Amino acid sequence: MKILLLRHAEPDYAIDGLTPRGHVEAELLSRRMVRYNIRDFYVSPLGRARDTADYTLRKLNREAEVMPWLQEFRGRFRDPMTGQMRNSWDLPPKLWTAEPSFLDPERWADAPMYAGSNVRQVWDETRQGVDELMARYGYFKDGPVWRCDHNNSDTIALFCHFCISMAVCAYLMNLPPMILMQRCLTAPSSLTELTTEERVQGEVSFRMLRLGDISHLEAAGEPRSMAGLFPEVYTGVDSTDWTNNGCIQLFP
Repeated sequence: MKILLLRHAEPDYAIDGLTPRGHVEAELLSRRMVRYNIRDFYVSPLGRARDTADYTLRKLNREAEVMPWLQEFRGRFRDPMTGQMRNSWDLPPKLWTAEPSFLDPERWADAPMYAGSNVRQVWDETRQGVDELMARYGYFKDGPVWRCDHNNSDTIALFCHFCISMAVCAYLMNLPPMILMQRCLTAPSSLTELTTEERVQGEVSFRMLRLGDISHLEAAGEPRSMAGLFPEVYTGVDSTDWTNNGCIQLFP
C-alpha cells in the first residue's frame, strides 16, 4: 500500500487560501497527480489544502473526504521563556534538543513544558484519526509494527499541511514527531510517499520512499517556495521582510 501526503501549495494565511504562485504550484502538482492510480482522496478542512486538492480533483472528476484531524497540528503550549502561547513545534533548537522525552515516540507529547496544554489531546486525536483511516484498508497498529491479513496495493492521497503530515509519518513509522518536524521541511505542493513492507507475513512496516518531492515544479522551471522555514536572524536586514530574507513564517 502507498500513502501520498501532499502539502498545500504556497499559502496566503490571511485568507486561508493560496497565493498566485500557489495556484501555479497546485496546477503543476495536479498534472503529476493524475498519473497515479489513486483509490481514495482525503483532505484537510482548511482552505489552503482544499484549494490545492481542487486542481487534481477537478481534472479527475473526483471528490475528497474531509478529515477534520488532517488540519495543521494545532497543539499549543505556554512558552516557559516568554509566557506566551505558541505552537508546540515552534521551539528554538536548544530548547527542544534539551528535552529527552522529545526523542520518545510515546512520551514526547507529555514533555514537562507541555503540562496543562492541549498537545497530548491533539496527538491522541491524530493517532485515532490515522488508526481509523488505516483500519479501512485492513491495517491495525500493534506497537511498533502494523498488522494486516492482506497487504494490498491501494494508493491513497492526503492533501494537508507540513506538521500534521510529519505527525502522520511519525506515527506510521513509530518515530518521535518532533524529530521530523524540526529536522525536515516539505516545500509547498510537495509530495511525500510511504509504502508498506511485509517482511514477516501479516506484519508490515511503513517506509518512506520520498520526502518533500517537488520534481513537478523543477520540471516546469518553477522555483521552490520557501514558505515553512522559521524566521532567521539577519544582520542589517529587516527581519520582518520574509520575502527578502528567503523565508516565510509557518504561521502568522
